[in-house]
Amino acid sequence: MKDEDLSENKELLGIKEKSGIQLMTIKDIARISGYGIGTVSRVINNQTGVSDAAREKILRVIEENGFEPNVNAKLLKMSAKSAVVVIIKGNQNMLFADIVERIQNLLAGYDEDVIVEYIDEDGDEIEYAIKLTHSVNPKGIMFLGANLALFDERVKEFEIPGVIITTGGEILANDNISSITIDDTAATYDMTRYLLEKGHRRIGVIGGQVSEKQISFNRYEGCKRAIDEWQHDDRAEFTYIPCRYSMKAGYEATKRLLEEQPEVTAIMALSDTIAIGVMRAAADLGKHIPEELSVTGFDGIELAGYCVPRLTTINQNTEIMASRSVDIMLKHINYAAAGEHEIVPYSLIEGESVKS
Repeated sequence: MKDEDLSENKELLGIKEKSGIQLMTIKDIARISGYGIGTVSRVINNQTGVSDAAREKILRVIEENGFEPNVNAKLLKMSAKSAVVVIIKGNQNMLFADIVERIQNLLAGYDEDVIVEYIDEDGDEIEYAIKLTHSVNPKGIMFLGANLALFDERVKEFEIPGVIITTGGEILANDNISSITIDDTAATYDMTRYLLEKGHRRIGVIGGQVSEKQISFNRYEGCKRAIDEWQHDDRAEFTYIPCRYSMKAGYEATKRLLEEQPEVTAIMALSDTIAIGVMRAAADLGKHIPEELSVTGFDGIELAGYCVPRLTTINQNTEIMASRSVDIMLKHINYAAAGEHEIVPYSLIEGESVKS
């Protein structure tokens, strides 16, 4: 839609006026601007993960149409059992931003409302979820970035449908909880073998905290298994550096790693967001990628294809993850069913960031 047409044809777009007051919803702003509901929501809530062009256009639509979020109406709506809540751990993960936007758009197609809640990467999502079940009364809760170690005895209090996305939840003893994930151990095993076969024997691995029931533990296990199985005469080894899932943390961890172990020839980041920080740190230390240092990521976010050089990474299919998560959530909202746990395919995307 052209900019000059943004404020026209409001009746056709479903926007009504009453007593000179324009009644709009976030869905109207999304239709007029041409952007997804998730993108509009992030702009309204002044969150990251939105391009300057998108933010500028959405804000212009909001200003031209006099849109003001109706907090009282939102709270009233939340008091009824009428929304699906998505709890996201951390606000730096671009993979999560992609998934949650797809979820919002899919649920909007079923006329389901979505409430997105961000908590700190070290926050307790199960405690937060239990509080929400009492205060918000949601239909169901989706978790992005869940730490299963926190799903202890309290998980028995969880009596509404829950879907954990990007982490397998089959070990949880609760039929209300389902999960969608890839095989993280197999994926990092494949990436480590890829680097070994390219000739790298000193590999640095940068990711989250390694503790059982966390996603980083499964990815660490894949690296370790590939190194342990390497039967060639030239010995291979890897060093693991834990950090938060952010570009800044990846940057700082890389500088520490390369200062302590300059013999490292490849760094495997356990998220693309971390990998971007790795690439910037390498550049600041005067190392050329991939001529002097190879770098790989994990997630397959869109930005990975626009890095210089393009990032070699593990691609998680966010379209499948979002659609299956929504399908399962709607099924469990509307019908009594036991928890479902699916493992979806991944792929190794060969970019330009690894040298033999």
